[in-house]
Amino acid sequence: MRTLPIGKAVFGTAVVIFLMAPLFAILPLAFTDSIFLNYPIPDFSFRWFHELFTANAWRRSIINSLLIGTGTTILATVLGTIASLGLRGNSASLLFSVFRTVFLLPMVVPAVVLGVGMQLMFAQYGLANTYVGVIIAHTVIAIPFVVVNVSAALQGIDRRLENAAASLGASPAVVLRQVTLPLAMPGIVSGAVFAFATSLDEVVLTLFVAGPNQRTVARQMFSTIRENISPAIAAAAFLFIVGTVVIAGLVLLAQKKSQRA
Repeated sequence: MRTLPIGKAVFGTAVVIFLMAPLFAILPLAFTDSIFLNYPIPDFSFRWFHELFTANAWRRSIINSLLIGTGTTILATVLGTIASLGLRGNSASLLFSVFRTVFLLPMVVPAVVLGVGMQLMFAQYGLANTYVGVIIAHTVIAIPFVVVNVSAALQGIDRRLENAAASLGASPAVVLRQVTLPLAMPGIVSGAVFAFATSLDEVVLTLFVAGPNQRTVARQMFSTIRENISPAIAAAAFLFIVGTVVIAGLVLLAQKKSQRA
């Protein structure tokens, strides 16, 4: 009987190693002193991290990623939360099921198809090669993650709490602001984190709708790989991963603090 738990542990460990092995292979190269991505590492250095913040192309791409990611996070979180509130409690309705599917479509539609369509549409409205256009494009693919997280949080809210607040004289707006949104805050925060990570990692849509002035870190990495492979890519990937781990840790701490409260 003990062989089954042991087999599960071995299989789980093997899967984790399979997923993490590429990261462990590339991340040490971020600290190489060489101009080539190869082993063994001749000497350890922070020169490529220094290049990320001193080279004009990398510095501009970092600033663009932060601006676009912040705009995408705010817009996607607001729209996704409103959509989740509107779809709440209507799971049996065919119409609302169709709306829910529409909100989740950007997760399954190929990015190339979305990119071509957005490029044609943005060209008609003068949004091509603009920050607003890139933020809108990233928001489209980020909203589904917000909807999924916020909807899951709303399903876990006891309706009796909202009914109790309403029975005490609270208006629907007060119930929403004082009861519903605070209880759903862990899901809202998680959705915002996923929205920011989605914007930070998106390449295909950026290639279609962004111009030279809106080049993000992901697009800069893609261009660098095609033109000139440099350890700066490994340094950028290292910062990506460290930032993701830090943000995920902060989200977990916020969720635990909210649950305790």
